Amino acid sequence: MKTDLVITNGKVVDFNKRELVEKNIGIKNGKIYTLTSADITGQTVLDAAGSVVSPGFIDIHNHSDYNFNTGAKDLFETSKHLLLMGVTTSVGGNCGSGRTDIETYFDYIEKNGAPNNYLGFVGHRKLREEVGITDVYRAATNTEIKKMQELAKKAVENGAVGISFGLEYSPGASFEELVEVGRVLKEYPNTLLSAHYRYDADRSLEALEELIELSKETGVPMQVSHLNSGICFGYAREGLEMLETAYGQKLDIMADAYPYSAFSTSAGSAVFDDGCLERWDVDYDSIMVAGGEHAGKRCDKQLFEHIRKTSPDTPFIAFVMKEEEVDRVIAHPLVMVGSDGNINNGHGHPRASGTFPRVLHRYAAGKGVETLLLFLEKMTKLPAQRLGIKTKGDLFEGADADIIIFNKDNIKDNATFNNPAEQPSGIDYVLIGGKIVVEKGVIKKADSGKVIKLK
Repeated sequence: MKTDLVITNGKVVDFNKRELVEKNIGIKNGKIYTLTSADITGQTVLDAAGSVVSPGFIDIHNHSDYNFNTGAKDLFETSKHLLLMGVTTSVGGNCGSGRTDIETYFDYIEKNGAPNNYLGFVGHRKLREEVGITDVYRAATNTEIKKMQELAKKAVENGAVGISFGLEYSPGASFEELVEVGRVLKEYPNTLLSAHYRYDADRSLEALEELIELSKETGVPMQVSHLNSGICFGYAREGLEMLETAYGQKLDIMADAYPYSAFSTSAGSAVFDDGCLERWDVDYDSIMVAGGEHAGKRCDKQLFEHIRKTSPDTPFIAFVMKEEEVDRVIAHPLVMVGSDGNINNGHGHPRASGTFPRVLHRYAAGKGVETLLLFLEKMTKLPAQRLGIKTKGDLFEGADADIIIFNKDNIKDNATFNNPAEQPSGIDYVLIGGKIVVEKGVIKKADSGKVIKLK
């Protein structure tokens, strides 16, 4: 049978055999119709000679919905940067920021399409705001908790993948509040808790213990957000051991991380409250302004305080983590790759444009097939399994034809802190649903993405 599209001569990822196999892939009606060594024909033929053919990357932690939620000039700016680095499915609404009326974004995507397939969390911070909590340092009352539970249930029934917490941004939220809100997910199989820890650096292990206990108390799987930016201050070994112990005790707890030793968040958030520089053992010049009129400048005390007071939504980038510990975290078997990224009007952190190619270039280039597959698995199969998506994250007959074709020797991130929107190199093609959406670094289609609602 003649297929819609054929990928020939590629080195196809085979996670089961732990090798790259020379196969041809036939795609029909958006699915992989055949994987074979035989010659096949199609209306479109892509010659992948010398290139790796991999499942499309699944970004389990990003903020691609932020552009939509803030009414940015380009509602899909971040999503397009994700697409250019091979992300075919993204998970937004993280760190407690996912809107409570998640169906609004879903409806927009279903009507207009999107650059990537999309899943989203409903955010605990947004739930707090919805019930009238304006003070991030205050705990919720019992009445407010009950209202949040109902809102969370509604969001999940409308398709949210779970509830995300941003505890460093909501320091007043009590543990009891987290448990009561989080346990509503017990009624909904295949949902997740996702959590940005309450403390970093010298209190990061205490914060990690809270998330382990939260998963234990609610009985709901826990995805620890960007683990590197919590524990990579001299606490990576102990933090990873805590995760291993919890996992060994049959708790369903895993994490994600991005391959940078600097984090980014809004200047006005509680993250930058008094004492943060002492906690990180840095000075003001370790903080870079990543948006607005001062973009690219390093802070001094005056600029830091001025932006915090007058432009609190301006992103800061904090160069504070230990790089060797970031490397250790991202290589750990319980850790997946997530960009945690957002680009707004060309400004932001390079992780939104470079995370996935950077991982392959930094950790897998020249190190053999087994290492390449290990890191590819963290971007594809593992997050698909974590999210309960059975038709993505691997290449097999019947799977969705979300595919990236790249040169394993040349794939490289080019985004920098001064030019965070620079796209990567070494990626030949990106396909979503069997359609070519990126060709040689150029977006050909930005509306092939669909909403994924898990049952």
